Amino acid sequence: MAMKRRRTMLMLMVLGHLASALEVPLDLPQPPTITHQSPKDYIIDPRESIVIHCEAKGKPHPSFSWTRNGSHFDVDEHPNFQMKSQSGTLVVDISRERAETFEGQYQCTARNKHGTALSNNIVVRQPRSPLWSKEKIKPIIIQEGVSLVLPCRPPAGFPPPIVFWMDNNFQRLPQSKRVSQSLNGDLFFSNVLRQDSRDDYICYARFPRTQTIQQKQPISVKVLNLDAINDTVDAINNTMAAFYNDTDLFSEDPVDERRPTFLTPSVPSSSKMVLRGQVLEMECIAEGLPTPDITWAKVGGDLPATRTSFLHHHKTLRIANVSEADAGEYQCTARNKHGSVGHTIGVTVKAAPYWISGAPRNLVMAPGENGVLTCRASGTPKPDIQWAINGMAIENSPKDPSRKVEDDTIIFSQVQTGSSAVYQCNISNQYGYLLANAFVNVLSEPPRVLTPANKVYQVIRNQPALLDCTSFGSPIPKITWFKDSRSGTLDAETHTTHDNGTLEIGVAQPKHGGKYTCVARNSLGIYENHVHLEVKEPTRILKQPEYRVVQRGRSVVFECKVKHDSSLVPTMTWLKDHSELPDDDRFLVDSDSLTISDVTESDAGVYTCIMNTTLDQDSASAELTVVERPEPPTDLELTDQEKRSVQLTWIPGDEHNSPIQKFVIQYEDTLHHHRGHWHNLTEVPGTKTTAHLKLSPYVHYTFRVLALNSMGVSRPSFPSKMYKTEAAAPDDNPTDVHGFGTEHDNLVISWKPLTGLQANGPGLHYRVMWRQKVMDSDWTAVTVANNSKFVVSTTPTFAPYEIKVQAENDYGAAPEPAIAHGYSGEDLPVAAPESVQAYVLNSSLAEVHWEPVPHKLIRGYLKGYKVYYWRDGSLHKHHPHHAEKQILTFSGNHSHGKLPGLHPFSLYSFNVRVFNGKGEGPPSATQQFETPEGVPGIPSSLTVTNTNLDSLSLEWQPPHELNGVLTGYTLKYQPVNSSNEWGPEEELALAANESSVTLLDLKFSTRYKFYLNAKTHKGAGPAVTMEAVTITDEAVASRQVDIATQGWFIGLMCAIALLILILLIICFIQRNKGGKYPVKEKEDAHTDPEFQPMKDEDCTFGEYSDNDDHKPLKGSRTPSSGTVKRDNSDDSLVDYGEGGDGQFNEDGSFIGEYSGKSGSRDTAEGHESSEAPSPINIINSLNSFV
Repeated sequence: MAMKRRRTMLMLMVLGHLASALEVPLDLPQPPTITHQSPKDYIIDPRESIVIHCEAKGKPHPSFSWTRNGSHFDVDEHPNFQMKSQSGTLVVDISRERAETFEGQYQCTARNKHGTALSNNIVVRQPRSPLWSKEKIKPIIIQEGVSLVLPCRPPAGFPPPIVFWMDNNFQRLPQSKRVSQSLNGDLFFSNVLRQDSRDDYICYARFPRTQTIQQKQPISVKVLNLDAINDTVDAINNTMAAFYNDTDLFSEDPVDERRPTFLTPSVPSSSKMVLRGQVLEMECIAEGLPTPDITWAKVGGDLPATRTSFLHHHKTLRIANVSEADAGEYQCTARNKHGSVGHTIGVTVKAAPYWISGAPRNLVMAPGENGVLTCRASGTPKPDIQWAINGMAIENSPKDPSRKVEDDTIIFSQVQTGSSAVYQCNISNQYGYLLANAFVNVLSEPPRVLTPANKVYQVIRNQPALLDCTSFGSPIPKITWFKDSRSGTLDAETHTTHDNGTLEIGVAQPKHGGKYTCVARNSLGIYENHVHLEVKEPTRILKQPEYRVVQRGRSVVFECKVKHDSSLVPTMTWLKDHSELPDDDRFLVDSDSLTISDVTESDAGVYTCIMNTTLDQDSASAELTVVERPEPPTDLELTDQEKRSVQLTWIPGDEHNSPIQKFVIQYEDTLHHHRGHWHNLTEVPGTKTTAHLKLSPYVHYTFRVLALNSMGVSRPSFPSKMYKTEAAAPDDNPTDVHGFGTEHDNLVISWKPLTGLQANGPGLHYRVMWRQKVMDSDWTAVTVANNSKFVVSTTPTFAPYEIKVQAENDYGAAPEPAIAHGYSGEDLPVAAPESVQAYVLNSSLAEVHWEPVPHKLIRGYLKGYKVYYWRDGSLHKHHPHHAEKQILTFSGNHSHGKLPGLHPFSLYSFNVRVFNGKGEGPPSATQQFETPEGVPGIPSSLTVTNTNLDSLSLEWQPPHELNGVLTGYTLKYQPVNSSNEWGPEEELALAANESSVTLLDLKFSTRYKFYLNAKTHKGAGPAVTMEAVTITDEAVASRQVDIATQGWFIGLMCAIALLILILLIICFIQRNKGGKYPVKEKEDAHTDPEFQPMKDEDCTFGEYSDNDDHKPLKGSRTPSSGTVKRDNSDDSLVDYGEGGDGQFNEDGSFIGEYSGKSGSRDTAEGHESSEAPSPINIINSLNSFV
């Protein structure tokens, strides 16, 4: 429990930190803030000086001034007034003048060069306690049993007085359910008794503010019964008798018992208005004989359990802290055995203005920043909102372009230095007002941390830890926390940084201990502060004291073993009944136990061990009970023996210091049961030693008594003498009498038989009587014994009967039984509903109407009607026939019903049948109706066929559910790129008889999404969707994939490899020769223009002069550099398509751009750079060698 309280306190601390207003350090310039002021209603004590508080802070420190009753009040001109130094608090010396001289409405103003703050309007009033007006009160003589109201009518003082009734000895007059005080102070008697006679009914009014008590003149009341009244009237003189007759307080007839009537309120209904947050008190006081009981209820709702209490013996309903939800009607009911009466009170809840999200808060902004000042409140009626700046209405203040007022909000934009001011928000309605000050302070200030440096926080493991980093700066600093070093980041799951900079560790663990650094930074600077966290082990009671029950004179030990953090100093304390232990040597306190020796009755109670440390505590309690079972009662005696009752008395046994809670009286009936079979008869409180026992006839009673206390039940007493009651006719008749039929021509009468005690004598049997509920019908009777039902045969079907079952025995019959009602058995209805019609409401809903079957033709309890309906088929001729029947049941006496879920454009048949508890009647004539067209269903299928480079074909099947005559199809499609971005949508209208379409001029290698829906005259139905992709040139893709596996290609590659080897050998030989041969010179002189020799320097071959003969193959890849020059090839992959730019996917589809002018390919889009060179590229690269 202690840990739970501590956790709650920590959560409240977090909320408090988050909700705290912005605090500007007092060494910085700031407008005034009112820090303390007197309440709005200030009731002065005329014996002391008046102190009207007004404290404020600001930089520079504000000056103060006052207004009184709306006008400037110069304190220096009034010698009785003195203003405290550095404060606006007024101290008024009232010793030289009357206190009422200083009554009025005061308001304090605190101002400095940055703004002006206002206090509330403080209304100063003096309490008043006027004297009771003198009056002569005549004595009251009243007849016993009537109601009486003694008026109080205290003087109207301020504040209102507290009223109570006392006697001459200043003893409060006893109040009860019968006698109680009302809210206005009057004393009400629901009925008067002889003991109410007295001469000193005195009403007192206490005025707590003036500490005075006013007393009303005593009222004399004399209560007489009828004989005493007649004697008194005969004995007094005629004048006094005339007075008594004029008072009309008694009559010549004795007062009879009567049903309740209300003394207050005196009208059937009343109303009451209460303000939100106040206490609602309603009262109902009734008279009657016997005294009525009062109950309360809210009409259409429940009373608020936690805020509801009942005063003045349930006559006053009190609801605390009223809210708008408490408005409504409340019912009070007065009830006694003769009847009841009710009164309705309509409660209206109004509300003075109240904050919705708190008062507006101070706003600190840097130059150029934006901000919002909100003053949001509610009330009933809706309150008015007025803004002021520095005490002046905002509409009369100089215009400020950075400020914009919107109802309960002021918006600031791009504020500048010098815009500091105090804004007042006044919210009011007819029930009160709210006045709030909030300053706007424009500052440029680097951050600072206000939390003390190196502060050490200690927290218990598994408890929340809050590390403060209270900071200030303008702009508002951003707070960052680090652990151990600036590089140590915090786990966001376990650490939370609140808006005010506080670091919360939800569940502190030992690993969280250490040094923490909070860094505050804004645009003007940075500031850091260090704090330390120590996580301690919790204090736990490992072995709690246990509940003990001990006999007197013995010893008892309470153990309390505790575990705590070794660095914390523990303190163990024992309490008895929440107080210190008695100063007695019998109590021995050890380190982990409490021992009580020689226990006495006074040692009983609750013992609590408390282990405290500086951070936490744990406690546990146990109860000690010093009791024993009581001894059995003795000396049972039977007195006042009557036919149906007897008085039993006894002497209680020793209760062993544990009060007897109750006595249980048991009896044994040796006439109807075996000896030793005891039954509980009644219980009486433990303070009584007699019991008046009500007995049944024809029983042989033997009684015994048991005592019960907190330790258990005593042994039974010795039995009393046997008491035999005489037999008699039964007192009760059987209960739960019912009449019903199991067949269409019988009536079964059943009842709950009497018990053996209820038989009252031998020969118990039952007289069963019945008659048909028709005019002049005679009763038929039979006698039934040893059974609890009787079957009457050959009855009319479902005929009403009156039934009686009377108990009889050998000594007579029970009183005339009450008449029960029943019906004979049901049979199937014999008629069908007529005038059956159907009204079609829409394509899927129809409403069926019929005339109900007369009750006599139903021949049973009407259970309802059933509509059988089925779909004969669609209105399309080719549609198959459907005959599956459906049933809708309408319970009760209906004459129409709706058939939902119908198929559009269909023919339906239906009939209606009534049914009772036996079954259904004959069907009505079958009727038909047609449902109109609806929108069609989704097409049955949509497939793609014959996909080409720039076209594809779609085929579909019409919807399974046509729901009308198809008027056509709508096909919509749009391209989708690789980023799932949608292209423009195309729409195509198709005829109803079409089932396929070919779409031309599509983009190749492009994904398309198609939407197809069917239409009737009612509109379009849901669409079927699918996606498809146009294809690329399959031949190119096939060559690129399959050429490497061809035999000729493998041979060609081998030949090329051999040729390269030969050329390398020739190159090697050529480089090893020292000079030119004639052949070489001849070759130089006759150079073949078609051939260029190898270069000596790099052993490379020359180029062909005719570049056109050595163009790369179509579709060839670029060299390893990835470039293709336009002058080497005017051909491109575009030749294999329909033109345009694109790229190839891995599957050969064209998705990118290919251009002879491009310098390089994007490796993210062109897959060629990541693939092995194709054979065609190798051939192209060898053209220069051949």
